[in-house]
Amino acid sequence: MNQDKQESLVKEWLVEALPYEVMWMNDGGNIVYANTKFCDRLGYKKSEILKLSIFDINSTVTTESWINHWEIVKKEKTHRFKGTHKNKSGKFYEVEVIAQFFSNNGKNIVCAIVNDISESSFYKNLMDNTQTIAHVGGWKLNLQDGSLIATTEALKIFNTEDTRDLTPANILHYFKDSEKVKNLLRGAMKKAASYDEILETKENPPRYIRATAKPVLKGDRVYKIVGVYQDVTQQKTKENALQLYKEIIDNAEDMIYVYNRNGDIIHYSNSLIKQLGFSKKQLSSYNIYDLDPAVTPEWWASHFDEIVTKGSLRFEWLVIREDGTKFPVDITANHLRYNNEDYNCAIVRDVSERKIRDLKLYEALEEIKSLKERLENENEYLQEEISSKINADNIIYGSDAYAKVLEQVSQVAPTETTVLITGESGTGKELIASALHTNSLRKERPLIKINCATLPKELIESELFGHKKGAFTGAVADKIGKFALADGGTIFLDEIGEMPIDLQSKLLRVLQEGEFDELGGSKTIKVDVRVIAATNRRLEEMIKEGSFREDLYYRLNVFPIYNIPLRARREDIPLLAQYFLEKYSAKAGKAFKRLSKKTITALMAYSFPGNIRELENLIERAVIVESGTTLNPGQWMPNADVLISADDFKSFEAMQRDYIIKTLNYTNWRVSGNKGAATILNMKDKTLFAKMKRLGIEKQIVLKE
Repeated sequence: MNQDKQESLVKEWLVEALPYEVMWMNDGGNIVYANTKFCDRLGYKKSEILKLSIFDINSTVTTESWINHWEIVKKEKTHRFKGTHKNKSGKFYEVEVIAQFFSNNGKNIVCAIVNDISESSFYKNLMDNTQTIAHVGGWKLNLQDGSLIATTEALKIFNTEDTRDLTPANILHYFKDSEKVKNLLRGAMKKAASYDEILETKENPPRYIRATAKPVLKGDRVYKIVGVYQDVTQQKTKENALQLYKEIIDNAEDMIYVYNRNGDIIHYSNSLIKQLGFSKKQLSSYNIYDLDPAVTPEWWASHFDEIVTKGSLRFEWLVIREDGTKFPVDITANHLRYNNEDYNCAIVRDVSERKIRDLKLYEALEEIKSLKERLENENEYLQEEISSKINADNIIYGSDAYAKVLEQVSQVAPTETTVLITGESGTGKELIASALHTNSLRKERPLIKINCATLPKELIESELFGHKKGAFTGAVADKIGKFALADGGTIFLDEIGEMPIDLQSKLLRVLQEGEFDELGGSKTIKVDVRVIAATNRRLEEMIKEGSFREDLYYRLNVFPIYNIPLRARREDIPLLAQYFLEKYSAKAGKAFKRLSKKTITALMAYSFPGNIRELENLIERAVIVESGTTLNPGQWMPNADVLISADDFKSFEAMQRDYIIKTLNYTNWRVSGNKGAATILNMKDKTLFAKMKRLGIEKQIVLKE
C-alpha cells in the first residue's frame, strides 16, 4: 500500500472519529459519501443515504439555489451557512453547515460538516474552533511491521517533514516528561489501554500537545494504534494564567474575596480564612447574608449596582468573625466582568487600631439593642443567667458534675495511657474520645474510629488488622486494617464489649507488644497506636460469664472515665436543648430562637433514659412539628409517666445506708485495716461503727487482725 493510500485511510478514520456529521456531494447534489454520525442523525443506513441527494434531505433547496451554492463554494473554497434537514421519519431540524470544495480523483466534490443546532449551542464552539479542528493531525502505528503513517497536519504540529520523527522512539525527544510518554505508548501496545493526555514540550517557551491514542485489536492482540495530536498551547496558557491569578489571591496578605450579583462567595484568599476564623467548607457555602446578617437584599442590590456603575468603590465596614466578634475594616470593591457576568472583588484591610473608639461605641449600641429585644421577647419570664461552655471538642456543659469528667480528660489526654470510657448509651462517649485525641501529643495524626457492634463477626478481624489478597473468599485485593491506618495516632474502639472472645487475644497482643499479623499475611506488623475503648456494658460481669478476657480488661482499664448520664448533670439540659434547637432550626429553615420556661422545666423533670441522643432526637422532632420563635411544650414532649417524681428519690440517710452496705460487701464486711471499709470511706473505725449502728446495719463484722 503506497503512502498516499495509507494517508487517505488515516484521514477517512479521522472523518469517522470526528464528533460531527460529514457528507460529500457531487455537482448534481448527490450524496457520494457520509460518515456514520450523519447517517444516524437522519435515520438512514449507509446504503440508503448514498441513493439520496441534497434535495431529499433539505426540501428548501431548489435546483437553482443548489447551483448557486455550488458556485459560491467552488469560488470561495469554504462556505458557511444554515439550513433545515428532514430525517427519515419526516422531522425537521436546524443545522449549521461548513462546506469545503476539493477534487478527488479528478472529480469535484463538496465536503459538508454538519452540526445540529436545534438542541444545543455547540455550533458556536464549532465556528470559534474551526481553525483548531482543521489542524488536528492523525497517525497510525502498525505493530506488525513497525511502520508509521502520519498526516501532513501531524507533521506540521512537530515542525517536521519526516514521518520517522513521530515513531515511538523519536517522539519521546519532543516532550519534557519522556518517561510518561513512554509509559503511555507501552500501555497502549501491551495493555490495550487508550489515553488522552496533554503533554509539555521541551521548547522554550514550551508548547502543550494533546495526544490521544486508541489501540486496535485483532482477537485479543493489539496490532495497530491510531491517534491524533492537537496543539492546545493557547488554551493551556490561559489555564496557567488563571491558576497564577488564583495563587496570587490565595497568598495575598490582604483579605480578598470575590462575590457575584447574588452575593455568593466565588473565591477568597487564605488570609480571609485566617483572620475571620471560618473554615474553607463554611466559606464555600456562604454568601454575603451569612457573613453579615445586617445586609438586606435591597441594600446589596443597590450596593452591587453602584460598584458596577462606578467601577470601584471604597468604604468602611464592620466585619464579623466566626466567633461573633467584630472589627472595623477599609474595603476597596472593584467591578470585574467575566463571561458576560458581573463580579465584585473586595480588598479588605483591618483598621482596628484606628477605629477602636467607634467600634466600642457600636458594640455598646448593639448591646443596648440586644438587651431591649431580649426584654420585649421574654416578657413571659426572666431567664436565669447560665454559663454555657462549648469548648474546642464540641462538648457542651455548664455543670460542676461534668466539669469533673472533663478534668479527668485533661489529666490523661497528654499521656500515652490507655483509656476505658464507660457509661450508658447516648452519653457522648465518642466526643470524650475525640477530646482525648485532640488534646494529646498525637493530635496531628489520625483518630481512627471503629464500632465493634456494627461489624459482622466474620469481618471485624479484617477491619481491625487487614488482610492479604486471597486470605478468604471474597478477598480480591489487599486491605489495610484500622490499626495500621492509626499508626502514630489513636484508635477508638467503641462498644468494646461486643468484640468476639476469640479476637480479644489478638487485641491484647497489640496492647502488650504493639504488633499484629494480617489475615493471610506472613509478616508481623509493628504499630505505635494509643488505644481508647468505650462500652455501655458491665465488663466485670462479662468476665465472670466468660465472654470477656480478664487480662484484656486490665490492659484497657488503666485509666477509667465514667461518662455520667444526662440525669446526673441536669444543669446541662437547657444548654444542650438550646444548642440542638438552634442547630435544627437552621437546618429546617425555622425561626426558633429560644425555649420557653415551661419547656425547660418539663425537660429538666424528665429522666432521659436515652441520654443526650434522646434529647437531640426530641428537639429535632419538636422543630419539625412546632412553629414560632419560642419552643413551647406540645405533643412532642415525652410521656408524663416517665417524668421524675418525688418517689424516684431516696432520703439522704437511705442513700448513705445503701452506699455503706455496698462498700462493706466489697470488703467482705471488713471495717478496720488498710483494706477495710473505713479506709475506703475515709472515716475513722469508731465513726463508721457508730453510723452503722444508727442506720441499723447489722452483719458479722471482721475486725483488724
